[in-house]
Amino acid sequence: MTKVSVYWHTLRHLKLVQLFGRFWFRFYQPKFDLRSALFVRSATGGWVLPAQRQASLLGPATFRFLNETHTINDVGWNNHGLEKLWLYNLHYFDDLNAHVAHLRNDWHVPLLTRWVAENPPAFGNGWEPYPTSLRIVNWVKWVLAGNVLPEVCLESLSTQVRWLNRRLEWHLLGNHLFANAKALVFAGLFFQGREADALLKKGLSIIDRELPEQVLPDGGNFERSTMYHAIFLEDVLDLINVAQAYSGCIEAKVVAGWSETSGRMLSWMTGMSHPDGQIALFNDAAFDVASVPADLVAYAKRLGLHWDELGMDALFQLQHWPDSGYLRLTSPDAVALLDVAPVGPDYLPGHAHADTLSFELSLYGQRVVVNGGTSCYGCGMERSHERQTVSHSTVEVAGQSSSEVWGGFRVARRAYPFDLQILQKSELLSVTCSHDGYTYFPCKPVHSREWVMDADGLLVTDRVVGGKYPAVARYILHPAIQVSAAGENEWLLVLPSRENVRVKVLAGCSKLEPANYASEFGKVQPTHCLVVTLTDGQARAQLIWH
Repeated sequence: MTKVSVYWHTLRHLKLVQLFGRFWFRFYQPKFDLRSALFVRSATGGWVLPAQRQASLLGPATFRFLNETHTINDVGWNNHGLEKLWLYNLHYFDDLNAHVAHLRNDWHVPLLTRWVAENPPAFGNGWEPYPTSLRIVNWVKWVLAGNVLPEVCLESLSTQVRWLNRRLEWHLLGNHLFANAKALVFAGLFFQGREADALLKKGLSIIDRELPEQVLPDGGNFERSTMYHAIFLEDVLDLINVAQAYSGCIEAKVVAGWSETSGRMLSWMTGMSHPDGQIALFNDAAFDVASVPADLVAYAKRLGLHWDELGMDALFQLQHWPDSGYLRLTSPDAVALLDVAPVGPDYLPGHAHADTLSFELSLYGQRVVVNGGTSCYGCGMERSHERQTVSHSTVEVAGQSSSEVWGGFRVARRAYPFDLQILQKSELLSVTCSHDGYTYFPCKPVHSREWVMDADGLLVTDRVVGGKYPAVARYILHPAIQVSAAGENEWLLVLPSRENVRVKVLAGCSKLEPANYASEFGKVQPTHCLVVTLTDGQARAQLIWH
């Protein structure tokens, strides 16, 4: 594929505001507003303990992010040798509101003043709009928790807010713009006066526009990343929390709308989690970046929210989220999560993987079949590999990815699912779907996959119709699973709890290959992948656990 074609199929989906916004963001440099600090407003309501992540501050100036530890004294705030995401985390100040943060107050206060002294306006990663937005929110949350912001930090906070107000990320949209708007709301409530009221009004206006678009009717986030769904859900819960802390400043009907949205998001998140309590790994997703689902549920309950919790008591259950494009199949000992979704909104596929028609499977509470996960960002080879179809439990045709992921956060031609068919009949659950990701090939091949689950097992059938292209179906196994040959085209999987699962390849030719599993950033584990080569355009694998 030529570079011209790649750029065309990438850029043609962008909105005009993104195209013009890129030029504006690059060439427009607003002047810094160094007027005196805004006046602080007194909170009139109660602030509820928010979700608390694990501590990232290990010493007065030592941080651990993404499974990597550094000390500011050694690396500074803007070290070009470190990953951009690690540096972003350094400027977020998440630790102010992490688990037992009060025990680290003697570290926090000097760190706050040090940040102001060593990060002058407009210089470095810390002044980019996204980390600025998260830092504004974290500083305000820290004060609402009963702490006192040093005067120099209060002045800096006013400067940061005024700067952010002129650097909103309209060129990116999505979760970045929402984080900007959330910060304006927090600042507009924390401060008082005409300027603060204008910030609040602007933030609320953006949220009013973005929330119905970024949260689909079924409750899923429109980027189709389980990790970003959890991050976005926490953003909405924080907005409800700060509105309650400054009661009467935001209309009740607005807060009620946020509460209704959070309820749909909570239902989606719990449904798209495995029995181990962690999210499934679809698109950009990893553990220990967002708060864990149980903590978000507990946070929502502390806020007094109510929502329709998914009934998990039924022995056989099929749950479908039609707007986001995912399904959950549940039988007495199994949970399968299926991806029949588009890669994301066409104008914002930055966190998409080429994982169409992939699935994950847990048996007896243990993950067995998984997707490869996400260990890094950026534009390196590892990032590229993790986004490609080869790193997911689905079918790859002619060695190509179903969606043309490139450049770290870009997608050119992308797969669209179609012809979804769902059947639930007593103790039989069946889902069939196809996608057109390979139809730009000369013979326009179409991949179709069928999942059939009953009490005893799961039958997965793959077909590629159109031409005679080589194709393979991959089943990436969780690193905790032991696998061995059990005969011709048969395999034995042994779970940590010693249950056995037999895999019979009824069509196609199977073999075992090495693979990687990245359930966390900065952490890649070796594992195994069962690879089934399609014969005459078909493969069929049966996993039997009874």
